[in-house]
Amino acid sequence: MKGLLISLLAILLGIGTGLSLDIPYIYSKYVAVAIIACIDSVLGAFVSNIQERFDIKVFLSGFFGNSLIAMFLTFIGEKLDADLYLAAILVFSTRIFNNFSTIRRYAVEKVQDMDYKKYVKGNKEK
Repeated sequence: MKGLLISLLAILLGIGTGLSLDIPYIYSKYVAVAIIACIDSVLGAFVSNIQERFDIKVFLSGFFGNSLIAMFLTFIGEKLDADLYLAAILVFSTRIFNNFSTIRRYAVEKVQDMDYKKYVKGNKEK
């Protein structure tokens, strides 16, 4: 529970910080790709935690590594006058939706399990 509260506080702090920053237009592609890569890493870490195989080293390497690679693709794409950042956005967005569907399934199963236990408990008391 403590970890969840810390995570929520960090997310709120990050959103608050992000809303107060003015990012120049020239860097907007880089920031957008980096944010999507970071969201993918965070959701991937959440799924790994659900599956009880979370490793902080894997998370940190993915968090920073994916962001750097995505920004590097954006940089190379700008030099070649090709929109390579779209490839990174497509891949990370697909992974985000896959991770979110795993989290959603897990949450639905937990809620159904809670309702079932409540129902069974309620019937035993009668």
